[in-house]
Amino acid sequence: MKQSLFESRHQADWLTFSAQLEALERGKADSQQCKGFAADYRRLCQQLALAQSRGYSSHLIEHLQQLAMRGHQQFYRHRSPLGGQLLGFILAGFPRLVRAEWRFVAAASLLFFGSLVVMGLLVYLFPDLIYSLVAPDQVEEMEKMYDPEARRIGRFGERDSGDDWVMFGYYIMNNIGIAFQTFASGLLLGLGSLFFLLFNGLMIGAVAGHLTQIGYGETFWSFVVGHGAFELTAIALAGAAGLKLGWALLAPGRLPRGEALRLAAGHSVRLVGGVIVFLLLAAFIEAYWSSISLASPMVKYWVGAGLWLLVLSYLLLAGRGAHAPD
Repeated sequence: MKQSLFESRHQADWLTFSAQLEALERGKADSQQCKGFAADYRRLCQQLALAQSRGYSSHLIEHLQQLAMRGHQQFYRHRSPLGGQLLGFILAGFPRLVRAEWRFVAAASLLFFGSLVVMGLLVYLFPDLIYSLVAPDQVEEMEKMYDPEARRIGRFGERDSGDDWVMFGYYIMNNIGIAFQTFASGLLLGLGSLFFLLFNGLMIGAVAGHLTQIGYGETFWSFVVGHGAFELTAIALAGAAGLKLGWALLAPGRLPRGEALRLAAGHSVRLVGGVIVFLLLAAFIEAYWSSISLASPMVKYWVGAGLWLLVLSYLLLAGRGAHAPD
């Protein structure tokens, strides 16, 4: 891109940012200016990096450097406490980011949930298909886990309620490991994330179809419906973050691949931050609610439906009207 086009495209942003700085430096900035300042500051830093990498004139670079230095001073002077930033991200920033990256989210969700549903139906209709994906001893173990006669269902059906906190830690480590694997493998040009989305979808679908086919459906579905709202959505979002990394390497546009990857990683890592929050919630629900047999399956279905509705409403509606992510 020629420097003249670059300047004409971003000149209005620089003037607005300069006005924000002046208001902040005089202590007369309103709440709206403070709210959007962090995103504007990050955008200016990215524009400065682009100007430097493209070898634009020293006059332009010095001007942007001055704005960046003034912005740096004001950013660290006025930035919110860590707790406030985290709460703001959870309440508004994360769902805004998910919507901003809807293309990758839609692709990852289609791969994961699509393969899950298709494989579940195939195994239900053709029961022997389960053994082409899962070893016989693992199938037998799954059947023991979700036996309707079990006092407590799930991976550790014979445990005492006092051991729930141990299982909570186990679920956290297991789920975060799966999500990180799905995300980080996106660096393999997106193929790793593609593989793990399909693999996890096929495996979960196969188990669901088999357990439903042999008559353990009520036990299985009443167990997974609650924490699945957060856990399964988190896996899809981790895959979306990985696909974004892979796409930056495959189609960097006018940017060098390293720069495109750096910019993509900024959003991807923030997506994974929200994924971790989802997985913590999923682990808590799985350890303290999903595995108990005191609640009837119908109660669990209603609670699970409410949690799925909560997750979808949160991702689609939370943070609307706030400043869009950079």
